[in-house]
Amino acid sequence: MQTRQLGINGPHVSAIGLGCMGMTDFYTTGSDTAEATATLHRALELGVNFLDTADMYGPHTNEQLIGKAIAGKRDHVFLASKFGILRDPANPALRGVNGRPEYIRDAINGTLQRLGVETLDLYYQHRIDPDVAIEETVGAMAELVQQGKVRYLGLSEASAATLERAHKVHPISALQSEFSLWSRDQQDNGCLAACQRLGIAFVPYSPLGRGFLTGALKSPEDFAADDYRRFSPRFQGENFAKNLQLVKHVQVLAADKGVTAGQLALAWVLAQGDYIIPIPGTKQRKYLEENVAAVSLQLSPAELAALEAIFPADAPAGLRYPVEVMAMLNI
Repeated sequence: MQTRQLGINGPHVSAIGLGCMGMTDFYTTGSDTAEATATLHRALELGVNFLDTADMYGPHTNEQLIGKAIAGKRDHVFLASKFGILRDPANPALRGVNGRPEYIRDAINGTLQRLGVETLDLYYQHRIDPDVAIEETVGAMAELVQQGKVRYLGLSEASAATLERAHKVHPISALQSEFSLWSRDQQDNGCLAACQRLGIAFVPYSPLGRGFLTGALKSPEDFAADDYRRFSPRFQGENFAKNLQLVKHVQVLAADKGVTAGQLALAWVLAQGDYIIPIPGTKQRKYLEENVAAVSLQLSPAELAALEAIFPADAPAGLRYPVEVMAMLNI
């Protein structure tokens, strides 16, 4: 496994990580805990040591699953979690955000307990709270570093301006935001440039477009009844059909190279810079192994250009989240 540095002063971690959200939440209920655990163990065997979770996944069940899976293996794991998104117990689809210091101090204690660790390697603010100054939030996060509860700090879906302000309070090691062939706004909103300028790692989540870029999805009916992608504009109606045509072009390029569409899409993300560390999510070993193989895939300038011609920034049909969730991004 190749490695990449997490920020200018951070440790080296596996060149791709493992997004664990889908192991317990969002894509289907009745997850296979045994296979998810086996996938986590296989990841460590393959050298994928950068595991990503959050307290809102479940809520809480994702951290509990990972805590059990890494018991006795702590020295082999670089563990990242997040705080700040609140889910309504009566309607989990509803979202709130909390970046207040008192909330952060309580949240980290719950995360450490569920993961069964004394120190978390990387702690992200999951979404920016518009009602709390970022200086106040990051100041509270910095206290956790001083207390030995957290090693490194990160933000998720923050704007370049917020990232700059946060970095002045305490070094930010990683910015995690959606980024893939079909979600390229981070190139246009200044976030990638800010990460390069400040020496911050960029950690793309959903680098495979929530599975769409693999070519495995043929119809909205492929989703389980409780799969949240059913409510995502890009996966609905005419948008789905238009986006599927784009993916078919990627599949042709992949076939010519003798790889899968998913591997080609992931290799494109990796090729955008050595400060980029994608965290494709999966809950099955076979897809984990497919993703890991993309790390050694080299793309020529012509291949990169061909992919970008298929997926210019405005090519995908539909927003990447519903309107109300889009309002929580790039703050």
